[in-house]
Amino acid sequence: MIKNCLMGFMVFLSLQNSFAQTPKDSVQYTLQPITISATRLTEPWIEIPLAVTPITGFDLKQKKGYGLDEVLGIVPGVLTQSRYGNQDVRIAIRGFGARGAGERSNAGTSRGIRVILDGFPETEPDGRTSFDLIDLAGIERIEVIRSNASTLWGNAAGGVLNLSSNISFENPFAHLQLSFGSFGYRKEAINFGTFVGNGRFFFSMSNTNFDGWREHSGSNRAFINTGIVSPLGERTTLGVFLTGSSNLFRIPGPLTQQQFDANPQQAQDDTSNYKPTYVQRDERRFNRLGRLGVRLSHDLDENNGITFSVYVSPKYLQRSERNTFRDFNRYHIGGNFTYQNRWVMNDKIKNIFLLGTDEAYQDGAILFYSLVNGSRGGTLKTNKREGANSFGIFLQDEFMLNNFSLVLGARFDDLTYYNEDYLNPKLSATKSFSRITPKAGITYRFSQMHSVYANLGGGIEIPAGNETDPPSTFGQDTLTSLNPLLEPIRSITVEVGTKHIIVFENNFLRTLTYDAALYYIDVRNDIVPYNGGRFYFTAGRSRRMGAELGMTIQSTYGISLQCAFTLSDNIYREYIIDSMYYNNPGKYSDLKNNKIAGIPEMMYKSTLRYSPTFFTNLFAEMSIQGLSKYYADDVNSLSVPAYNILSSVIGINAIEIFKDKLLINGFIGVNNVFDKSYAASAFINPDYDQLKQNPIFLEPGLPRNFIGSLELRWDI
Repeated sequence: MIKNCLMGFMVFLSLQNSFAQTPKDSVQYTLQPITISATRLTEPWIEIPLAVTPITGFDLKQKKGYGLDEVLGIVPGVLTQSRYGNQDVRIAIRGFGARGAGERSNAGTSRGIRVILDGFPETEPDGRTSFDLIDLAGIERIEVIRSNASTLWGNAAGGVLNLSSNISFENPFAHLQLSFGSFGYRKEAINFGTFVGNGRFFFSMSNTNFDGWREHSGSNRAFINTGIVSPLGERTTLGVFLTGSSNLFRIPGPLTQQQFDANPQQAQDDTSNYKPTYVQRDERRFNRLGRLGVRLSHDLDENNGITFSVYVSPKYLQRSERNTFRDFNRYHIGGNFTYQNRWVMNDKIKNIFLLGTDEAYQDGAILFYSLVNGSRGGTLKTNKREGANSFGIFLQDEFMLNNFSLVLGARFDDLTYYNEDYLNPKLSATKSFSRITPKAGITYRFSQMHSVYANLGGGIEIPAGNETDPPSTFGQDTLTSLNPLLEPIRSITVEVGTKHIIVFENNFLRTLTYDAALYYIDVRNDIVPYNGGRFYFTAGRSRRMGAELGMTIQSTYGISLQCAFTLSDNIYREYIIDSMYYNNPGKYSDLKNNKIAGIPEMMYKSTLRYSPTFFTNLFAEMSIQGLSKYYADDVNSLSVPAYNILSSVIGINAIEIFKDKLLINGFIGVNNVFDKSYAASAFINPDYDQLKQNPIFLEPGLPRNFIGSLELRWDI
């Protein structure tokens, strides 16, 4: 069925030329151009030979505003799962970021996807990303590269999330937002921006509290984000950005199927599953961190420009995890430099050349203590230094001839891990990875509103720091602190797609915008877990193929429809488990042709919105989203059921209170209208109970819940 659907999708792409000849595609309306900067160039969306989805305006507003799942669900190819209803979100793009192993399925972090905020990386040198410094209240725009972006961003085989704060405002503003909801949810947020001389200053602050639906799942976060961007001359611009967060959230843990059926609200507190349990050890994360970043842009002349940025990010992280109390003191520093040349011969022949380098270094002390009643005990178990350095240099050239664009690029990356054990110095080790990744892409523009594209690119994803722990099934075999069995994940992506904006004249429909893509990914050196994730091994090869469609329809009668649909087929082509690591030498299991765990074959979201033409300040919205069942383990013995969830919102937008300056926004929403019981997420390759009979893997989703918000806006 999936192959038939993919063939049908290819036929759809082949018909694009005939669609391009439709007379009504000629533009009679003035449309705001769609530009993208996540490719490290500011370019029209139509020209980029990659699957890219921008999220702006209303799609970022009228939300609960706690987790990225609230806004990324409408992006095809992106799987977002809220684990407990807060900011702890599991994100995967085309399957990258989906892997995990029991309790090593890290809480509050993602892998394989590059996350950028205001031009500075949230992603650490080893590829892990935490979401502590991301708050939707101050975000003005998100760009999602759904395709392989390693040649531009390095460790980004899955794609890129590029988030921008509200720094490009045209007029000063001040916003105060109060939100409230079920299970003790409340949020206060302040945003304002003003001109300082010729520059712009913005400030965003929020405080979020959530008691949680499940037991032992409460969270609270204080967040601040501010910055100033100012010209230093006709050709030079300086930007200074400061952000910080204090984030505490508790983790209820996964449930067995029996626990899920009996009482999904419970936390994991059964000593036959874990001893001590999640409740007994007060499983939690308490992260306090910040970042100061400086960016300088200078135009050498009309055709040449450079950008230089540096940042420093101190982090103090505490957690109760896997029966230890852990202290992390880290500092993350880095910067980048880019040079850009734009050459124009005439209207038909143009060229853009990009050269740049990235440097990121993270280091710090790690202390593991005994855990006593959920708190730090008096016994020091581990005292080590753990660091990583990532260096990359890249170049790209884009040549445009008439309606054709050809993009060629390559990047060299070098990553080094440092691990120094102070209690057992013999275990100290250093390990390095390096690789060159190329890419090529071509775009043909039928018009300024319609294009087709194809690209071929290499990808790289290095093992995350906590995946480099050495094999320790045989205690005497731990001879080094870094796993010698790991290599970077290498991938090759082939992608074809189309982007089209259609404007209708004198019709029920006003505009139709769609973005469709077909991809095939060959992945080598898949990192797979052994012995419940006690260590990882480079042993796999997989194939991922899929079709994605994103579409937005606007009517002249205040009705709009937004849809995202993804169909994929993801299998292991090589995957042999050597059972010697299970004390059973000479035996193995061949998992060839098994489905890749954690990736549903189908997922979708559709949102219908109505704002009456006679009162455009009022709106009502209904959305449905769901996904197919998927496997939670590589053996394909555990399946997570499919679900379909309906949500609705009604609200007001920009109602004038005082002289067109003081405005009010507000909404009331219901999520999971029919109160469905479903697993919102799952532990991948989970642990089993002490009798090795029941897997502990299900994370229940929120039942029916309500959300309300009121915002006062003063636009000066």
